[in-house]
Amino acid sequence: MHRIIKPGKFARIFAKSQRIHHCRLCSSVQNAVKKYKDGDKIHGYTVKKVVEVPELMLTSVVLHHDKTGAEHLHVARDDSNNAFSVMFRTTPMDSTGVPHILEHTTLCGSRRFPVRDPFFKMLNRSLSTFMNAMTASDWTMYPYSSQNQKDFENLLSVYLDAVFFPQLRELDFSQEGWRLENENPEDKSSPLMFKGVVYNEMKGVFSNKDNIYCQAVQNELLPNHTYGVISGGEPSKITDLTWEHLKNFHASHYHPSNSRFYTYGNFPLEKHLEYINNNYLQKFNKIDIDTKVPNEPRWTEMRRKHITCQPDPMAPDPEKQTTVSVSYLLTDISETFESFTLSIIGALLMDGETSPFYQSLLVPKIGSDYAPMTGYHGDTKDSAFSVGLQGISSNDVEKVTQIISDTFDKVVSEGFEQKRIDALLHQIELGLKHQSSNFGVKLTLAISHNWNHDTDPVESLQINKYVEQFRQKLQDDPQFLQNKVKQYFKNNKHCLLSTMSPDEKFEEKRKEEESTRLQKMVEKLTDEDKEQIYKKGQTLLQQQMDKEDLSCLPTLHINEIDRKIIEEKAATVTSGKVPVQLCVQPTNGITYLHMMSNMSDVPSDLKPYVPLFCDVITKMGAGSMDYKELSQQIELTTSGLEAGTHVNQHHSDNYSYEQGVEFSSYCLDRNVDKMLDLWTNIFCSPNLKDEGRLMTLVMMEAANLSSSISGQGHSYAMTHCSSRMNAAAQLKEVLGGMAQVSTMKTLAETDESAVITIVEKLQKIGQFLLNKNNIRFAINSTSEQMSSNQNKVETFIEGIPGDIKSTEKYTQHGYFEPELVKTQFELPFSVNYMSKAVETVPYTHEDFPILRVLSRMMSAKYLHREIREKGGAYGSGAVCGSGVFSFYSYRDPNSSKTLQVFDEAVKWVVEDKFVPEDVDEAKLSVFQQTDKPITPGSAGMTLFLSGITDEMRQTMRDRLFQVSKQDVINVTKKYLTGDRPAAVSFIGPENSTVKTDNTWKVIKG
Repeated sequence: MHRIIKPGKFARIFAKSQRIHHCRLCSSVQNAVKKYKDGDKIHGYTVKKVVEVPELMLTSVVLHHDKTGAEHLHVARDDSNNAFSVMFRTTPMDSTGVPHILEHTTLCGSRRFPVRDPFFKMLNRSLSTFMNAMTASDWTMYPYSSQNQKDFENLLSVYLDAVFFPQLRELDFSQEGWRLENENPEDKSSPLMFKGVVYNEMKGVFSNKDNIYCQAVQNELLPNHTYGVISGGEPSKITDLTWEHLKNFHASHYHPSNSRFYTYGNFPLEKHLEYINNNYLQKFNKIDIDTKVPNEPRWTEMRRKHITCQPDPMAPDPEKQTTVSVSYLLTDISETFESFTLSIIGALLMDGETSPFYQSLLVPKIGSDYAPMTGYHGDTKDSAFSVGLQGISSNDVEKVTQIISDTFDKVVSEGFEQKRIDALLHQIELGLKHQSSNFGVKLTLAISHNWNHDTDPVESLQINKYVEQFRQKLQDDPQFLQNKVKQYFKNNKHCLLSTMSPDEKFEEKRKEEESTRLQKMVEKLTDEDKEQIYKKGQTLLQQQMDKEDLSCLPTLHINEIDRKIIEEKAATVTSGKVPVQLCVQPTNGITYLHMMSNMSDVPSDLKPYVPLFCDVITKMGAGSMDYKELSQQIELTTSGLEAGTHVNQHHSDNYSYEQGVEFSSYCLDRNVDKMLDLWTNIFCSPNLKDEGRLMTLVMMEAANLSSSISGQGHSYAMTHCSSRMNAAAQLKEVLGGMAQVSTMKTLAETDESAVITIVEKLQKIGQFLLNKNNIRFAINSTSEQMSSNQNKVETFIEGIPGDIKSTEKYTQHGYFEPELVKTQFELPFSVNYMSKAVETVPYTHEDFPILRVLSRMMSAKYLHREIREKGGAYGSGAVCGSGVFSFYSYRDPNSSKTLQVFDEAVKWVVEDKFVPEDVDEAKLSVFQQTDKPITPGSAGMTLFLSGITDEMRQTMRDRLFQVSKQDVINVTKKYLTGDRPAAVSFIGPENSTVKTDNTWKVIKG
């Protein structure tokens, strides 16, 4: 997976990243590593230092491998979800995508595990809570996590063998990277074309104009070394990469002397070190590897760069599709306190409605939203900051750049309000206490950039130290922040002015370039070369189809899985005649609040506006507060006030579903009263009349939805075709599918004189939702805090309007007739997103667990091979939802061919072309999803949001264990064959097959 790194805020690294099972300040797990002293020797390693980090409830051990120089960071923490990663500094000097393609090819078989694609096969032989590999601009990382010690050790063996002893076969390079192959591999007369998983992945990445912009800005701002190229690969350059270059890159970069190991959790350190040393590191000697990235030479004057992209057919105003930003190169990220300070300044400048740039750039509605890359970036050797606007007129470029300059002048002159600084420091405090899932993996990602450039990784963890230092600097020098702004923004000559505008022929030029490149390559081929290409294609096809002996791969077995669920105990009481679910959890001094307001009474013509209502209701002001004051109070006292639509299929009935709006927030226990006061103001006296503010938010949301399609096309396609299967899915399309994208585009095009109509619709929605008529609550907190919280919520209920009704929670729709509909959304992408959906059964039906197993087995055993390995798509799968079974593909070069594969997958099952072991692996994959860690703040949410009880979950688990091979065949015949209606939707470029087939409905973007 290639990562286009988005803005990261060092100050908030941990804001939503923690998971703690026990909130003891110092656990036995930590005590076990505190015995080590600097200089101690352990299994070939030397302890460099042991550091306790109380704010994160962990103790770190930094080690150095004596023979190879490999670095190792162990984080001891009372968390059963243990994590591992190994990272290499990978610094390409061209845009062939060599580190990215190597990341893929490394996982295609190793010395000890010489099977095709052991990584994907382990996905179904493991209970991992996370498995992936990723390539950033200057590092490649292989992380995973698991709660099961045997599973952790199984994955460790596969990962280490993959990175240090990969097979790197030429055919794997051809499959994952790029190759010339006949369009039909079995027909040598068919035309030659470029194929390859990464080749198509990157075509998909750069179908998104935001990615084009982010990549270009980084390349231009840091042009002199590895950041001046595209580590993921530019499609026009990928075809220059050779197999030999790939192998040489592995030899020079994937060596222990260039590695950084990370282990996390409650498993013993000694066992990790012993295994890594004895089985891998001892086989290597230390070598000198120069992969260091130098600091970028500083410029003496501003530079300019213009970029082109494809037009956005979803843009509200075709004449306002220009993007402009100003980017500054800052300081070396090894200067950790300086980087922390700059991240704080970046947040103060950009974040929240009261920030200077929000007020100067977004409020005047010159553009639709901040430009891509806006914010502080600490993911390159030298940090950077960008600020700008997208969705502007080309005539407004100079106007925007002048506003940026003037805003910096104003900040230098006036500084930042103390309340904004206090709010940001409060967010850091809250973030350090909040517990979210997979902290171990998030932690390795958080420290990766600094550690990769030889900064002490523990330095990045000690947030309290930096907060105290920051407070002291402010106390010692009231001009501290203003001087920094002057230094890094007003007096900084390393400054890039970037602009991007649409080119109507952009996609046409891209296709012409690919065609010309292909033609030049083909023209050089002799008949013998073409014969060799055909034979290689046949060999690859045969390899992809060969039955493999997987006995060398480790696996967990079904009988090793606990047959009992982990219960999420919650009690429902009545407070002020309203149901309140109470879930006592070790929440570390935080109270979590959820409110569900039923929206079944909202008229159907208002439903498309409910997502907008959710987006704006906490951002428009309330009570005596305008939107700026409300925003500031939210940041000072809570994590944020959130609202979102909720549509949930009834667990036992395809014709019933719950529809509502979920309001949620959390805060430190000391701030519960203030949090509820804010919600009281929003429920009792929301301000929806500020038309200028409303249209700012409308334009931002429309821009966000439009840009999300290329990255989430498969989700949009699945949502659309599922909407033909039942009423709940139909409403999801209205609220969150392509229908909602279209709704927001229309609203963003609204003439100013008609905005009052939108206001009136939102006010009507508020009359249905902002009351206690049909509302219910959930509270998660400690036992010590729960009684107080319950009383406070009861007071809140008494203070909001409405008369409590005893209406049904679920909407009864009656019979819904599924439809056979085929739809294409025609958009200017280089790849397709395909989906097909059929109606099935709800959660509690006896066939549902079998369908879940079927979906996982199809995904791993058939669709992956046919759509990714053979077809070249980046991803594919089958998904079993309540009432709907869906197929999908992601960043797919094919369209109708993939739809055929969906049908062939059904035939593969019905014709009994799989083995019982395939079913067992699919069960493991399902358990992997159901057994993911539950955080204290989210415990009980399955019951609250879906009505699924612990008893239902246990029944589901019992049935999963019982699923047999014949069961899978039977449900496939029952639901996926015959004349049952199936809907098909896809998103992609103009399609010749669809164009000539009048059974398709084409919706042009």
